[in-house]
Amino acid sequence: MNEIEEVKARLDIVEIIGQSVQLQKAGRTFKAPCPFHQEKTPSFVVSPDRQSWHCFGACGTGGDVISFVMKREGLDFPDALRMLAERAGVKLPERGVSAEQDRARQRLIAANEAAAEYFQTLLRGESGKAALAYLEGRGVDAAAMHRFAIGYSAPGWEDTLDHLRSRGFTDKDVVGAGLALQGERRLHDRFRNRLMFAVWDAKGKIIGFGARGLDADAVPKYLNTAQTALFDKGGTLYALDKAQEAIRREGRAVVVEGYMDVIAAHQHGFENVVAQMGTALTDRQVKLLKRITGQVVLALDADAAGLDAAVRGHDVIREQDGSGVNWTGLVRHQESAAIELRVAVLPEGRDPDDVVRADPELWRTLIAEAEPVLDFRLNRAAEAHDLTDPRERSSLVDEFLPLLSVVEDKVVLGHYLDRLARYALTRVEDVADTLTKLKKPAAHRTGTAAAPNPNPIRTRSVSNPREDFLLALLLQYPELRPDGENIPEELLWESQSKLVLSIWKAAQDIESVKDAVPVELKSYLERLILWGLPISSEDAAAEALQNCVERLNERLLQAEKQAIAAQIAALQEETGPSATESTDEAVMPPTRSEELQQLLQRDMEIGRQLHTRGRKGGGTPVEIAIDG
Repeated sequence: MNEIEEVKARLDIVEIIGQSVQLQKAGRTFKAPCPFHQEKTPSFVVSPDRQSWHCFGACGTGGDVISFVMKREGLDFPDALRMLAERAGVKLPERGVSAEQDRARQRLIAANEAAAEYFQTLLRGESGKAALAYLEGRGVDAAAMHRFAIGYSAPGWEDTLDHLRSRGFTDKDVVGAGLALQGERRLHDRFRNRLMFAVWDAKGKIIGFGARGLDADAVPKYLNTAQTALFDKGGTLYALDKAQEAIRREGRAVVVEGYMDVIAAHQHGFENVVAQMGTALTDRQVKLLKRITGQVVLALDADAAGLDAAVRGHDVIREQDGSGVNWTGLVRHQESAAIELRVAVLPEGRDPDDVVRADPELWRTLIAEAEPVLDFRLNRAAEAHDLTDPRERSSLVDEFLPLLSVVEDKVVLGHYLDRLARYALTRVEDVADTLTKLKKPAAHRTGTAAAPNPNPIRTRSVSNPREDFLLALLLQYPELRPDGENIPEELLWESQSKLVLSIWKAAQDIESVKDAVPVELKSYLERLILWGLPISSEDAAAEALQNCVERLNERLLQAEKQAIAAQIAALQEETGPSATESTDEAVMPPTRSEELQQLLQRDMEIGRQLHTRGRKGGGTPVEIAIDG
């Protein structure tokens, strides 16, 4: 397995796409309105089984997790791969940074710094009066405003854009820095009428912004810079550049949720406090802290610390759609990073900002007395169950044991097994036996003891033999070019396959292809070129190519049919089973009835096409071998 395949194997496409698209379960797939064009009927489908996505609407395109990030973030293949590799914990070979790339990066940093100066100027001007009054009302003094480069973004659609243009920055610079977006008709500012918080990297360079809406109906309330070449919120902690010295000195980092919480803490002398970037605590953020301390305290408000709300309501520990980290994830962080995680619970109805400003000594005590994450979770779970009821005690065991399944230290494991057994009023051997059975399936699959892995490699193959076979034919048989140039790139789903096909179409010969592919695809290309295909003649190669294209078209039709079936099932569940036999408005609204009829008609059309293809049968020996 090469690095590209390993990155895709360690990531779940549903989780990645679900962070920016509101996915709905539809049978074995997920659906949503396509994020790349405007539509009313969801035509964007994500398949966990195939680890692929496809828009069956206006876009008519799809791909894998890398191609989604490329399209969503406007990145090229190498940058999208590296972004995902960092998330997956896969080490890629180092690429040399050219002088041109370094200049481009410095240009983006300069654009962010110029924007920060502009936002600070606006805060002190007439248009920033409301924002300034808000800060003063929250107790933020002038020194803190200056130290944290707090500013204000004007309400106009192009104010920031026009200012940066006047400073000599190009539209490409402003978009690349994440300060402007391409709208339907023109570029416009990403941040408008918001309180602006500059975000620095660990070296003190401004890489992005966090922004709080000032309107009561601002959606979202908090908005971060989008993913850019500089800014990656999953690998960034707010104020880490300002907190790292204090963290080293005190031997502890405190993680809170909000920018204002951090600013209040630093303003009152608690400078070891950092914040998440509006997302769940990630493994990369934990590892950033691990470099400078051995202990991290999560400061949770009382509402988030409740047993049920802890899973449902707090970003650090939620699991909801898979975009957050559940309690098992926190314990896994602790184990994989070899760091001590603790939980501090604040008084009911108060957040860190309130406590720090009103009672600094209470804050100091709460942090000092923070409970280890396993103690916190076990104590809260025990409080939530009636331990006089044997069924409730059994439920407690079932709830807590999965957290222990990722603990490797035998001393720590024995301690919590003993505590759990005492709560359950049973023998520790019985609890340990239950844990062994819980871990056994994973161990049985690998043939070894189950080990925690924050990014497990799925058993699904992430390479696509048919797509590789098609590319190998084109690369090894130049006479296939006329046919190959008519193959749409949308027919391929793997990002590396799509890119190689695109490069091949634009190249004059095989050497040109070798020169054009990025370094990350050199070994993949070499494998395709050297693949020993059992093709006896040019005619056999042409036949194999035609058959391969037909099979890929069939795959696309089958995927669309599966997606349509899920949509039909969802409509039937919504409107009742009789909806498929009646268009009576009393049964189904006209718009939904029309949508259902269109889906049924398309389903029949695809069925006929697949039936016709199936009757043809056949296939070249190589194709039959690929099919297994």
